[in-house]
Amino acid sequence: MSEQLIGQMRDARLRTLALVEDLPDEKFIVSKMDVVNPFLWELGHVAFFYDAFVRGYLDGSPCMLDRAERMFDSFEVDHDVRWDLRLPSRGETLEYMSRVVASLEERLGARQPSAQESYCYQLSILHEDMHGEAFTYMRQTLGYARPTLAVAEPSPRGALPGDVDVPGGRFELGSDPERDEFVFDNEKWGHPVDVASFKIARAPVTNAQFAEFITGGGYADEELWGVKGLDWLRRTGVDCPEYWIRREGDWCSREFDRETILQPDHPVRHVSFFEAEAFCRWAGRRLPTEAEWEMAASLDPSTGEKLRYPWGEDSPTPDHANLDTRVMGTVDVADHPAGDSPSGCRQMLGNVWEWTASAFYPFPGYIVDLPYREYSAPWFGYRKVLKGGAFATRSRLVTNTHRNFFDPNRRDVFGGFRTCAL
Repeated sequence: MSEQLIGQMRDARLRTLALVEDLPDEKFIVSKMDVVNPFLWELGHVAFFYDAFVRGYLDGSPCMLDRAERMFDSFEVDHDVRWDLRLPSRGETLEYMSRVVASLEERLGARQPSAQESYCYQLSILHEDMHGEAFTYMRQTLGYARPTLAVAEPSPRGALPGDVDVPGGRFELGSDPERDEFVFDNEKWGHPVDVASFKIARAPVTNAQFAEFITGGGYADEELWGVKGLDWLRRTGVDCPEYWIRREGDWCSREFDRETILQPDHPVRHVSFFEAEAFCRWAGRRLPTEAEWEMAASLDPSTGEKLRYPWGEDSPTPDHANLDTRVMGTVDVADHPAGDSPSGCRQMLGNVWEWTASAFYPFPGYIVDLPYREYSAPWFGYRKVLKGGAFATRSRLVTNTHRNFFDPNRRDVFGGFRTCAL
């Protein structure tokens, strides 16, 4: 276990550094925005998390950087304050990151971790993975060049229309304590829910389909928008997904710092929950609930077995899903047939996160996990559940039961959706 954890820490850190190392110092300075952090703060926060939740929580050791908790603790330092802090230099921050990882590697080399220790290490690694995805969509938000990662180019695969039938019935929503080695507290624990039979799209909604919604007056028809959605629409004045641009009758999109022709069979992304909901009303469809989505992704109707991944128990490979930034962007929705779920849904993991109709609430019997009390509990209520992971999500993070959660107005994240029949 020690060698595995050391390997994952090194891998996460190499990815983090690769996502920022090409940026000159002036690019680290960003304007104050609700959906980004200063790059220097983000790097320091990643290091502080290991420092506080492994060294501090397990050993009672002080932070390896003076005043680190007063600079990089996200629940002590409000978002808007982060621009005003006197942070260490870029070199000092990178040196802090290096010292923390070296200390943890030495700690792991001295003894095999207990179950609690392993949990704290894995929590910290996956936390860094999440911030790696955040670095990616921050670069998209800011119009920076796409990260200099070695990636493959996608091949055209086309669309994948149609629905699959899911029989419904009694279903265990959430994680299984007997099988799942690491889960976040909001996945605990699996509990029975009754789900009526339903039809769900084989693939996410595509750019071409969403363009029809725009042409059909979807943004202008207020009847398609709920009360909160209509308020958001009127306040923002948006009339297309984030980063879409109309050029001489064709839709283009800004991909990092370049403008490209919109790929019609890629899943629509950078849409809010409100836009997804309005599209569904326009199309005579609806968003799946979290339970329906998880059932379509994981239940094998022939055996009644619930699978860890749509394709089974084996960890994701490049054939299964568009994860790990192997492609710096989305691919056609018909790609990755090897990742189909038993019900016949494709790309339930990877490509884009998918909005569900469900608000983010705790499962029955929820107990906050230590040491990270603030991971889930502060966000229950208004946020919506997203499932599945995106192209920039690390494959070790997502399973069928993983729950992401964002405010319904967020459009900077790599969020799309699929629909269900009424």
